[in-house]
Amino acid sequence: MVPIASRLARAGRGRLAVHRLLNSSRGWDSAHTPVDDVRWALGRVRERYGDLPVALVGHSLGGRAALLAGGADGVRNVVALNPWVYPDDDADLTGRRVLVVHGTEDRVASLQRARAVVANLRRRADVELREVPGGKHAMLRHGRVFETAATTFVVQTLLT
Repeated sequence: MVPIASRLARAGRGRLAVHRLLNSSRGWDSAHTPVDDVRWALGRVRERYGDLPVALVGHSLGGRAALLAGGADGVRNVVALNPWVYPDDDADLTGRRVLVVHGTEDRVASLQRARAVVANLRRRADVELREVPGGKHAMLRHGRVFETAATTFVVQTLLT
C-alpha cells in the first residue's frame, strides 16, 4: 500500500492527509477484526481533522475491512483492491461511492466472491467493479493500473 499512499498524497497536492493503518493483530477472528482497527483509526482522524470527509482504501483483508467499516460517519467513499471477502459480506454503504478493483488471475482472493459482495452492496450504494485482466493478488505486475484506479477515484470523489 506504500505506493498507493504515496501516489494519493502527490495527487492530493496538499489537500489530502494520507495515513496508513497497520492492523493491531494478524488475521481475522471473532474477538478482534481489522474493522475494529479501522473504527479506532476513524476516531483518531475525527479528533485530528474534525468532520472532514474520509476515503478508505484497503488491499486484501484491508479491502474487506474498508468495505465493512465504510458505513461509519464521515466516510464518503471506499476503495477495495483485491478484497479477500466472503460472498455474503454486506454493509450499509448508503450515500457512499465504492470502487472494487480485482485482478482476474488473483489466486488468493476470489474474484467470484468479490462479484457477489459487489452485488450485495449495490442494493444500497453506488458500486463499481473494475477487473484487471491478468492482475494477481500482490498487484505487482499491473501495479500502475491498481494505483491509478484508486488514486483517480479518491481524488475525483473526495476533492470534487
